[in-house]
Amino acid sequence: MSKITKESILNMAQDLDVKFIKLQFTDVFGTTKNVAIPVQQLEKALDGDIMFDGSSIEGFVRIEESDMYLRPDVNTFSLIPWQSEYGNVARLICDVYSPDGKPFEGSPRNILKKVIKEAEEKGFSMNAGPEAEFYLFERDMDDMPTTNSKDHGGYFDLSPVDLGDEVRRAMVTALQSMGFEIEASHHEVGEGQHEIDFKYADALTTADNVVTFKFVVRKIAMQYGLHASFMPKPLFGKAGSGMHTHQSLFKGRNTNAFYDENAKYQLSRTAMHYIGGLLDHARGFTAITNPLINSYKRLVPGYEAPVYIAWSEKNRSPLVRIPARRGLGTRAELRNPDPACNPYLALAVTLRAGLDGIKKRTDPGDPVNLNIYHLTEKQKKDLNIKSLPANLSEALDELEADDVIRSALGPHVYENFMTAKRIEWDDYRTQVHQWEIDQYLSVI
Repeated sequence: MSKITKESILNMAQDLDVKFIKLQFTDVFGTTKNVAIPVQQLEKALDGDIMFDGSSIEGFVRIEESDMYLRPDVNTFSLIPWQSEYGNVARLICDVYSPDGKPFEGSPRNILKKVIKEAEEKGFSMNAGPEAEFYLFERDMDDMPTTNSKDHGGYFDLSPVDLGDEVRRAMVTALQSMGFEIEASHHEVGEGQHEIDFKYADALTTADNVVTFKFVVRKIAMQYGLHASFMPKPLFGKAGSGMHTHQSLFKGRNTNAFYDENAKYQLSRTAMHYIGGLLDHARGFTAITNPLINSYKRLVPGYEAPVYIAWSEKNRSPLVRIPARRGLGTRAELRNPDPACNPYLALAVTLRAGLDGIKKRTDPGDPVNLNIYHLTEKQKKDLNIKSLPANLSEALDELEADDVIRSALGPHVYENFMTAKRIEWDDYRTQVHQWEIDQYLSVI
């Protein structure tokens, strides 16, 4: 495979008749930002000479420190697969640098790269595969999103019941044109709920892919007059949307560090300690993997939500499940993340949690192969099965108390994330919601 260089990017842009380039990056909260440049500025961009105002991005820097530089990752060059009347458009995902030439500590992509390097120093590389769910909703006469859907399909249903089938095919085709290897697409449990699965990759590529995936899904939905929502719980009483994330560590390209043919469950000590780290820090990283107030409307005990801090190599009721495949495919499935998370930060904190488990040789305990959803509170207590935080405020308290997860984020991201989320919680808790009016106004 030939190495991608500055010159090869310039040649590809010319061959593809690209007119504009979107230089993409994400803020602390996972929102995709971009600086668009004409193709004539591409060489300058590839040299890392494109600046932007960092003070205009929430969670970045103050106005007196505003100059930031974008350094494109040449491996992320891709043609955007929809027509523009002004010509073809390509994109490059960028790292953010400070004027002193150092990686900006407030850039989520830089945070993930830092933790990846820590893993590499221990001889590991991380592979990850997410399963992001989303809803397709109608738009109203003013083109605003609603929560209405004419789709009455269920899990794995087909057309004509699954009205999103054609839209999913368009999404898959667009993603494939951008280099995704799509493994499956199907209707999910909820009416109007869907899932498109793409092949696992190294952690950085996977985070880039999640950002691209959400960008493409939303755009294609708009072309069909629909709104694609990655909100964790958009509908009361209906299935929430998760982003189960499969994780494994490799030594070299072909040795899965989680697999040991002769060990119990064929899981290596590395795998067991990694699982132990995930469980040990689960409450600490939940604010990152589930960052919205709405996230905790999905993480509710009794609704088959992945809230119980335990693991199993058989069933899906605990937080961590070990799928049946062994050998190169041995992996741990972390089931609580939702698609509203910043994928760079989510992978960074879960990888750091697993590495901490390996460092401390954390014992995950015995697998819980019972259906935890059917256990009584006493049975869960006897088995020492704890739950994830019940709301965002509690999750932020747990993050504050977890030095390992805080250090993975670094002081800049941690402080800006906490400040914004505490404000979000205070704004929510002081509002009077319609439920309260309906419940109390006429009787109190």
